Amino acid sequence: MIARLAKLCLVLQVLCVLLPGWLLLSCAGNTPRDAGEGDSRETAGQPDRQVAGQPSQHFFWKVSDANSSVWLLGSIHFADSSFYPLDSVIETAFVNAEELAVEIDVTDDSVSTEIASESMQQGMMPAGKRLQDILPPEMWNSIDSICTAWGFPSMTLQVMRPWLAAMTLSAFAIQRVGIDPTLGVDAVLLDRAAHDGKAIVGLETASEQIGALADTTDSDSAGIFYLKSTLREVSELDSMVARIVRAWKTGDDALLRETMADERDYDEGSAEKEISDKIDEKVYKSRNVKMAERIAEFLSEDRNVFVVVGAAHLVLDEDNVVDLLRRRGLKVQRY
Repeated sequence: MIARLAKLCLVLQVLCVLLPGWLLLSCAGNTPRDAGEGDSRETAGQPDRQVAGQPSQHFFWKVSDANSSVWLLGSIHFADSSFYPLDSVIETAFVNAEELAVEIDVTDDSVSTEIASESMQQGMMPAGKRLQDILPPEMWNSIDSICTAWGFPSMTLQVMRPWLAAMTLSAFAIQRVGIDPTLGVDAVLLDRAAHDGKAIVGLETASEQIGALADTTDSDSAGIFYLKSTLREVSELDSMVARIVRAWKTGDDALLRETMADERDYDEGSAEKEISDKIDEKVYKSRNVKMAERIAEFLSEDRNVFVVVGAAHLVLDEDNVVDLLRRRGLKVQRY
């Protein structure tokens, strides 16, 4: 299974540098409620439970050790005005935090420069080769048809490796949904943190983000697989966005998981299954481990941090960040 929301998270953060108008970083709040009114049913080792009749549950957790706490907010990457204002429990936690931790600080010029450089180095076809030359004819025909329908020159993609071409198509597809990137909550919180003098911490480096997506092998097999899945997803994007937004606003973990899972059941031992598992490991599981380690470090250092990461990293089935933190014996409460 490929965690599609985690993949979109990476696509959008990288493209904020390469294609600035297409960045959509977001999370959302629901109906306002008082801070401190959180659901404290969950403790170390206990699973999340969806509560009937409580649609205002957030993708928002308080993680604590014996003497300190951090707040952990799951973001999705689509926002509009209906997502605001942020719930008071989220707002209060952010205001009181001394630091904001994000997957990567795209406001840092050195980080942006590195993302652009790494993407160009790892995302361009070798001299004399075209994307069309390494794809099955039917796949290139699909790309050409989509680009024609969108009024986007397919020749622009010819110099790109499959993984970067997939990112570019994803960005255009998301832009066509008509979502306003200026309403992204991550972006808003980054701006507010800078204005308020909060320290901003990147959980990952630019090279780690690019490395999770890039396929620079001679075969480009993972990149072609990624591009093929992207071609399927762009045709479903309108309905997928609507389902993700609904899942977020109702606090529906199951709907989010269902929407973001790759529904194809690849045969064990097949090349497709092997590639799918490798992408899932790079984009989702290995990054979850590093995120959990950084959050645990904040607690061990008694730092007052508000953390924002993609919701997929917090609620998808296997080895999500919340579960990894529980396994460390930390107390986890959902609000």
